[in-house]
Amino acid sequence: MEILADKDRQAYKEFLEKNDRCNFQQSIEWGKVKESWKNEIIISRNDNNEIIGGMSILIRKIPVFGNILYVSRGPICDAHDENVLKDLTDGLKELGKKYKAFTIKWEPDIKSDDIKFREIVTKLGFKIKDDAKDFSEGIQPRYVFRLDIKDKTEEEVFAAFHSKTRYNVRLATKKGVEIREGTREDLKDFHKIMEITGKRDAFMIRPLAYFEKMYDELAPEHLKLMMAYYEGKPISGIIDIIYGNKIWYLYGASSNEHRNLMPNYLLQWEMIKYSIEKKKHMYDFRGVVGVVDESHPQYGLYRFKKGFNAEFTEFLGEVYINRKPIVYKMYKISEKLYKKLAGLKNKLRERGK
Repeated sequence: MEILADKDRQAYKEFLEKNDRCNFQQSIEWGKVKESWKNEIIISRNDNNEIIGGMSILIRKIPVFGNILYVSRGPICDAHDENVLKDLTDGLKELGKKYKAFTIKWEPDIKSDDIKFREIVTKLGFKIKDDAKDFSEGIQPRYVFRLDIKDKTEEEVFAAFHSKTRYNVRLATKKGVEIREGTREDLKDFHKIMEITGKRDAFMIRPLAYFEKMYDELAPEHLKLMMAYYEGKPISGIIDIIYGNKIWYLYGASSNEHRNLMPNYLLQWEMIKYSIEKKKHMYDFRGVVGVVDESHPQYGLYRFKKGFNAEFTEFLGEVYINRKPIVYKMYKISEKLYKKLAGLKNKLRERGK
């Protein structure tokens, strides 16, 4: 195990992009986007000095409580190679001591039914929390929809969509919705629409500066902003991340006007076509709730993503070591209180308008 040195950053990037388990959240660029966190990257090498494993770790100081170490969708390695996993997690534990972290947690890109991975990480001293059902229960969504597009044609992929999804894509085209790739300047329009979406669907949104930072670090190689227009006016948009053999739908925004024109369907189809053209293996629609119930407030999002014939994927959940269990318990209590207060403030703010 070693901490990634500056001279090895390009080699790590090449390793990440070529690995089947590639995930943008394990990239150097993503570490820069998360500038409020300190970023350390651990690598493991084989006998030929080649990188065969990597783990990007975010470190954040929580006032009063101390530091958290967090690994998002890593590590990148053979998930069943116990030696590499031990090498990387030994490094993770060392960093935990270095930063006096009260908890170490990671949300790996591992499916919930991977028994061998469960056995390895448990043997390495970690616990697993695998009962989350809602968005708010983890940093990353535990349930996603993923569309397998490897070696498939546009015609094959489109034909497999739900009939209503195909209808909505055609409707948007017929009604004159236009899709254009956005620039950094277009982030302003995207963010305005995002604010409308947040108010409508009752969720917090990030400031414009965050999206600009993301664009600066990832575009044009790893980020695409796509905007939908009707009669020259922006009505919706999406931000997708491109890394290695996959593309992720990361953020979406839609105005309250012209939703009947189904621009969101056409936006997704355009990015899926782009993914096929670039010979990617997977288009990841990202998070949905794990409660498949029509009465759930997020069921509409589930139905929208399911319509593209993507696979409902359940991840393992949270792998963790609480180095200071009492401190961690107090932190979780304060976190719940903070979220409740933030929600109450939003409701009062809306009533005051």
